[in-house]
Amino acid sequence: MLHLTSHLKFTTQNLRFLSFGFLMALGSSFGQTYFIGVFGPEIRQEFSLTQTSWSAIYMIGTLASALMLPWTGQQIDRISLRRYTVFVVIALVGATTFMALVPSAILLVVAVFLLRQTGQGLMSHTGSTAMARNFFKNRGKAIAVSSLGFALGEATLPFLMVVTITVIGWRASYGIAALTTLFIILPTSIWLLKGYRDRYDTQKAYLKNSSQSTDVTISWSRQEVLKDVRFYILLPAASAPSLIVTALFFHHLSLAELKAWDAMWFTGSYWVFAIGSVIAMLAAGPLIDRHTAVKVLPTFLMPLTVALFIVWAFDNAWWSWPYLFLVGVTTGFTHTGLTALWAEIYGTKHLGAIKSLYMSISVFASALGPLAMGVLMDQGISIETTCAIFAAYCLVTSWLLVIALREYMFDAS
Repeated sequence: MLHLTSHLKFTTQNLRFLSFGFLMALGSSFGQTYFIGVFGPEIRQEFSLTQTSWSAIYMIGTLASALMLPWTGQQIDRISLRRYTVFVVIALVGATTFMALVPSAILLVVAVFLLRQTGQGLMSHTGSTAMARNFFKNRGKAIAVSSLGFALGEATLPFLMVVTITVIGWRASYGIAALTTLFIILPTSIWLLKGYRDRYDTQKAYLKNSSQSTDVTISWSRQEVLKDVRFYILLPAASAPSLIVTALFFHHLSLAELKAWDAMWFTGSYWVFAIGSVIAMLAAGPLIDRHTAVKVLPTFLMPLTVALFIVWAFDNAWWSWPYLFLVGVTTGFTHTGLTALWAEIYGTKHLGAIKSLYMSISVFASALGPLAMGVLMDQGISIETTCAIFAAYCLVTSWLLVIALREYMFDAS
C-alpha cells in the first residue's frame, strides 16, 4: 500500500513528463511483435507464405533494424529531445502507412524493417532513455510508470486488432494505426514536452551538485562498454526476453491452434499478461530505487522459466492464464529494470549510445527467436519441446547474470 501511495504521489507531481514516456511506450506497439504477430495469418495467406518464409521475412527486417539502431539510437545524445521525438513519430507514420500499402512479399521486408526500427526500436528507446536521463532519485519509479504504456498496448491492442482485422481487413487496420500516429500521438507528444527544457536544466543542476550520484562518478562511453568482459556475460540473460517472448508472441496464434485454444479467447486473455507486467513494473520501481537494479535483477527470468514449463507440461486452455501472467512478470521487470541497470553501471552521459547498443543486440535476438521457432515447427518439432529448450536457456543465462552482476556489486563496494 505504501508503494502504491508513493507511486501515485510521484506520478501526480511529474504527470506531464511521465505521460510522455507512457505515450512513447504505447505508441511503440505498432512495431512490436505482439501487435504484428496477430497480422501473421492474414499476411501469410495474402502472400502465400509458409511459417518459415514469413518468419524469415520478419527476421531479415528485424536484423536490418538492429544494424541501424546503434546509429539512430545514439542521436538522442546529440539533438534535442523534442526534435528527436518529432523525427521518430513521423517515421512511424511512414512505417505504418507503408505496411498498409505494401504490394509484395519482397517489399514486406522493408515494411517490417521500418516498423521494427521506428516502433519497437526508436519509440521505446526515446521514452525509456528520457525517463532514465531525467529522473535520478526516482529513476526506477519513472521507468516503471512510463512503461505502463507497454502493458496497456499488450493488454488491449492484440484483441482489438483481431476484431478489426476480421471486420475491415489487415491493411485497413494498419491504416488506422497510421492515422492514430499522425493525428493523436504526434501532436500529443509535442504538447507533453512543453516545458521540458526547464526540467532538464533543473535535473542537470541536481546531478552536477550530487557527489553521491553514480551518474556523476560513472560515465562510460560505448567504446569502453564494448571492452568490458562483464557486459558480454550479462548479455545472454538481458536479451533472453527479446529472444523468447518475441518468438512466443509471434507464434501465439499457432500455439493456440496446436493447443486447441480458441484464438479470439486467447488474444482476449492478454489482459492477464498485462496484469503480471503491471504488478512487476510497479513493484520493481521502488525496489530498484531502494536496492538498485544490480541487486534486484538476478532472478528476473525465473517467472518466464516457469511459464515455459507450463506450456511444456499442460494443454488445458486455463493454463494459458498463469502462463501469460508469468511471462508478463518477466516482461515488467525487463521494461523497468534493464534501462535502470545500464544507467547504474555505466552512467547517463552516453546512455543513448549504450542503450541503443544493447537494443540492437536485443532486436537481433527478437529476429532470431521467431525464425528459430518457425523452422522448428515446420520440421515437426513440437512447441512443447521448444519451450523446454528455452527454459533451459533461461536457467543457464540466469547463472551467468548472477556472475556478472556480482562483479559490478564488488566494484561498487
